[in-house]
Amino acid sequence: MDDAGMKTKVARTLKWNTVDKVLSQALYAVTGVILANVLPREAFGLVAAAMVFQAFAALFVDSGFSYALVQKKSPTDADYSTVFWFNLGMAAAIYVILFFGAPLIADWFDGDRRLIPISRVIFVSFILNALAIVQTNKLIKAMDVKMVAVANTIGLVASAAVGIKLALTGAGAWAIVWQTIGLSAVKTGILWATSRWRPAPIFSLSSLRSISKVGAGVMGASALNVVFQNIFAAVIGRCNGMLSLAYYSQADKWSKMGVASLSNIFNTSFLPALSQYQDSPREFAAATSKMNRLVAYLLFPCMMFLAVMAAPLFHALFGTKWDASVPLFQLLLARGIFVVLSAQYSNFILARGRSRLLIAAEALRDGLSLLAIVMCLPWLGLGADQGLTSGVRIFLWWQLAATFAAWAVTLAMTARLSWRTSWQFLADLIPYAAITAIICLPMLALARCISQPWLLLAAQGACGIAAYLGANAALGSKIQAEALLYLRQMLKKER
Repeated sequence: MDDAGMKTKVARTLKWNTVDKVLSQALYAVTGVILANVLPREAFGLVAAAMVFQAFAALFVDSGFSYALVQKKSPTDADYSTVFWFNLGMAAAIYVILFFGAPLIADWFDGDRRLIPISRVIFVSFILNALAIVQTNKLIKAMDVKMVAVANTIGLVASAAVGIKLALTGAGAWAIVWQTIGLSAVKTGILWATSRWRPAPIFSLSSLRSISKVGAGVMGASALNVVFQNIFAAVIGRCNGMLSLAYYSQADKWSKMGVASLSNIFNTSFLPALSQYQDSPREFAAATSKMNRLVAYLLFPCMMFLAVMAAPLFHALFGTKWDASVPLFQLLLARGIFVVLSAQYSNFILARGRSRLLIAAEALRDGLSLLAIVMCLPWLGLGADQGLTSGVRIFLWWQLAATFAAWAVTLAMTARLSWRTSWQFLADLIPYAAITAIICLPMLALARCISQPWLLLAAQGACGIAAYLGANAALGSKIQAEALLYLRQMLKKER
């Protein structure tokens, strides 16, 4: 495929990934706001506790093979079928283990027996998700993700209706449980109904071996990542109780709407394109430069503007019910900047097929994270008996420092693999970070003049967006110019 054709495919994929994430997060946000206002706070702590183990289960179901198929230039139908049967078999086996292990999950969280039935039901969702991994993977590989966006959107609408109805009838945590099950069931059903691909009765050990090198590396890196993404909730719930875990889970959920969405958009849009240039130093270096600048252009304003607007955002949506989550939300957004950048660098490493380096990078991040956990344990329980989150804030400051240090080392590793220097990577980022930081100052000043949350949100948002677009236009940002040109062309086509 020529450069023009690849550029068109990347742009189309980026468009549909963005549509998917914007619609998904908008629907998720509306549902989340309603549930956060209706349900008791402890309900979110209970579901967050169960989801810690759900994350581990989902990891072992996929085992990194779906990413390996995206990285592989020409996967065969035997490859796809083998991965499908492997995923399904792993899902069934792990569900049985977790079903009977549910009492042990309750024991970890101070013997809260409510977790036993909740865990056994919510874990069904990862079996449903396993059924659609290959269908989703084939669409991503073909850089044709429109149907993934459609399935996600319809699934969110249907599951939101279920969750809200149950919440209004007093179902408590079960409203979130059945919302989760409904989302997985509808998404999987749509992808199966619209996909022509069906698994063949094939399980090829040679296919499994052919993708196991990259797959094992991705799984190893993902395993470490999942452990340290979810160990926070496990430690906070055990040391601080369900109320503190609820405050943390709300902050984590809303911060991830930005962090995880940006990571997913970039990963699913860029990895298939990068894999085509893995053996061409000049093209690979040019592609990573452009992608790095695009990530910086979007990432810094999204994360930093949200951090500035955190208090009026929570007050507008929830009143004062979740005030203790606001500083946690801001710290998680700051940490999220380096999480997204590190994920992008992992994408570059994966595109080169260097799976061992993925494990090394993730081991570094998680080793520093574990050290930070150990260092702050004496303070973690501060304020827990009064329902305060002082200890959790200290915990997240340590995690921010650990994530920053790991990002700096990963940057150096990635630069060498991308045939570029660390300074060139930083030069892509610094202008957008500096512009955003300067614009945050007048946004903060508005908070001194306006007390009404919705009005303050509107004023800060308008100020931030207008100033950011204007500053980039004045400084001649090529990324912004290309993005706006593409947007105008897309709107013309729609007409």
